[in-house]
Amino acid sequence: MQRSTDRILTTHVGSLARPPDILRGMKARTIKAPYDQVKLAADVERGVADVVRKQVDVGIDIPNDGEYGRHGFVSYIHERLDGLTPRPLEPDEDIWGARADREQQVFPEFFEQYHEHYRYLWMHPDVPIDDVPNLPGNYERFRLSGPVSYTGHAAIQHDIATLTKAVGGLPVADTFMTAVSPLQRVKSDREVLSVYPNEQAYLYALADALHEEYQAIVDAGLILQIDLGVLNPRRAVLQDTRDPTNDDLSNAMQLGVEVVNHALRGIPEEQVRYHHCWGSMNSPHTQDAPLGAIVHHLLKIKAQAYVLESANPRHEHEWMVWQDVKLPDGKILIPGFISPQTNVVEHPELVAWRIKNYVSVVGKENLIAGVDCGFSQFWDSIRVHPSVQWAKLKALADGAALASQDLY
Repeated sequence: MQRSTDRILTTHVGSLARPPDILRGMKARTIKAPYDQVKLAADVERGVADVVRKQVDVGIDIPNDGEYGRHGFVSYIHERLDGLTPRPLEPDEDIWGARADREQQVFPEFFEQYHEHYRYLWMHPDVPIDDVPNLPGNYERFRLSGPVSYTGHAAIQHDIATLTKAVGGLPVADTFMTAVSPLQRVKSDREVLSVYPNEQAYLYALADALHEEYQAIVDAGLILQIDLGVLNPRRAVLQDTRDPTNDDLSNAMQLGVEVVNHALRGIPEEQVRYHHCWGSMNSPHTQDAPLGAIVHHLLKIKAQAYVLESANPRHEHEWMVWQDVKLPDGKILIPGFISPQTNVVEHPELVAWRIKNYVSVVGKENLIAGVDCGFSQFWDSIRVHPSVQWAKLKALADGAALASQDLY
């Protein structure tokens, strides 16, 4: 993984707002309407070439494919795993996760209104969405019908080839590709014991399956970024809705780290980034675990770089955690210095100031400037207007250039 040796390098987290042609195909797939799969594939290939070039043009040193070929950063994996059978939503299914999410329990009135509109706010006007159900982007549900195995070999190779072709000849420091973690579960809890002896066996089976996708990415010379789950145990590991104790959370995080490290076995750490976030929603975030409470678990993950939310006002102050916690030798931090939660474009001088705060505690060579989270984790969940997205990424690059003038 390239380090910031002569200037502060820049990157982002993964998803970028998709153009209308791709949105139309994703929409048709979601509502099960007829669509031209060949055309969508061509639109994605053309879109990836365009989005990589745009990233480089605005000053992003470590780009990706914008996740253009995937309808969501999580739900894409359902198409690459055997042992899962699609099922309809149950009448009383808690699709928004309110029964297990303390944030929604504390602010029920807020979320009642928020869920009604946030996913559609910045949809392209040429893509009507009145016929798209208002459901979370990963609403698709599956039954665990047999042992899990990976069947996405052709799909991941296509993703790799598309991105590699798009990057060819462009001045990039590295190229990354995202993949979901095994802790982002894809089944109903009650189904596990019909296939596996216990929950842990199921998680390790997922890790074995996803290892094949991870290996393909790094074998292609790309940086692998694993997204979500390990350090959010309420979402990813805990099995009930009771209020967990500190020991419950610690044990769940430890299991999560062990499962993810199993999935990463044999993969060089210098080709791995782990993205931890507390959700990119424009919501209160009062129930987020402080970085200081999870940082020691974070550093056990076998990755060279850790991508963290740092522009989110609930977490911006947490650069000071690194005054007391030593970043291990060889590790890199990729804090978010711009936010996908707001359409306010950060001033480059603010970005530079945030960068220099982190440099003061971890050193400039151990820092890459990033973004808190993705701009469109699902095709229909666009966080900011696309024009603002690009202005924000340019502000990130301009701020990194300003900081570099002082630091190098």
